[in-house]
Amino acid sequence: MSHFKTFLRSGHWPTLAASFLYFDFTFAIWVLNGAMGPFIAEAYGLNAAQTGFMVSVPILAGALMRFPLGVLSQYIGRKNAAMVEMGLIVLALLYGYSFVDSYDSVLAMGVLLGIAGGSFGVALSLGSGWFPAKYKGLAMGIAGAGNSGTVMAVLFAPPLAMHYGWTTVYGLAALSMLVPMVVMWVCAKEPPDREPHQRLRTHVACLFEKDGWVFSLIYVVTFGGFIGLASFLPSYFYDQFKVTKVEAGQLTMLATLVGSAVRVLGGHLADRLGGVTALTGVLLLVAASLMACGFAGGSVALTTALFMLCFAGLGAGNGALFQLVPLRWPLATAVAGSMIGEIGALGGGLVPNAMGLSRQFTGSYLWGFAAFTVLALAMLVLLRVAQKRWTRTWVGAGGRARRPEAQPGGATDSLVPQA
Repeated sequence: MSHFKTFLRSGHWPTLAASFLYFDFTFAIWVLNGAMGPFIAEAYGLNAAQTGFMVSVPILAGALMRFPLGVLSQYIGRKNAAMVEMGLIVLALLYGYSFVDSYDSVLAMGVLLGIAGGSFGVALSLGSGWFPAKYKGLAMGIAGAGNSGTVMAVLFAPPLAMHYGWTTVYGLAALSMLVPMVVMWVCAKEPPDREPHQRLRTHVACLFEKDGWVFSLIYVVTFGGFIGLASFLPSYFYDQFKVTKVEAGQLTMLATLVGSAVRVLGGHLADRLGGVTALTGVLLLVAASLMACGFAGGSVALTTALFMLCFAGLGAGNGALFQLVPLRWPLATAVAGSMIGEIGALGGGLVPNAMGLSRQFTGSYLWGFAAFTVLALAMLVLLRVAQKRWTRTWVGAGGRARRPEAQPGGATDSLVPQA
């Protein structure tokens, strides 16, 4: 407890709390179509492949919107960028409430829901910007635990859709967005770690660096797996086990709640043990539990338990990876985080499509699970190869933060293209 009090005193905790709430609500909006997937599929008679694509559209759109919002935050500030985004989300939800009446308009609404998916880099950078390097992992873990918005979506959206109609949920969600907007306006302060205005090439320099691609590809597994599975699980449980739509949401909630809570622990463990060490264990856990899920399709209890284990690994992995990002790019965390988050979230769009196509053409979800298992193991190999160079240049053993006097000069201070 004393350690946590020391952590809170080292930064501006109201900004961290506002960042968490902002990310929590925007994340809930981002996965609304996934939470209501069984309702939408029933309304328009969608097959498994169509359902998977419908669920993936907000994920893909949100991934593409992360980087532009990160760039905007450099020019108007992270707090102001968050306020602009939340205002646009309210307008998008009002459109959904008033005009969505066909499968095509659901897809269009999915694109608009993607606005909410752009919050990632801004929320984490805003929340952790007041805290010193040794607490960055914990601060980012707390802000990033706002992905518990998935829990809000799958817990509240299905029963509301059952009683009032699923398009009405968009209108209710628009009203709910007023809560984080007020808290952000009143409580948050722009952090002092202001990132300098940079040219477009500097913004995208992460794509020209080996480290940028390694982080992005690992994030395809940890965050892409989290958002992709969280969005598709209501449809999976509904189809695979013939539970009710509300029960499908509740089962999904059990898994996503664990993943969201463990993200904070992942950041904290990465601070103590090192991000590389934490990610190694995470990728092994994710691969094993995913493959087991593929073979446990006959038992709803066993499958739910395995998904809870899998989401624990994914959540911890998200926290551990973003302990490393501010160590690698201390003065460009928002831009680097947005770029990595964008590519990682794009990977999340693969998951519901792979699951839907596997079901559509083989009659089973097994091959969707198998494909993602192979990807997780490939990223484990990539991590272990890359960490040898990392510990020689910008990070300590196992991925721990180096002491200030041990930091190498130059390379970690900005997004500079490297060989």
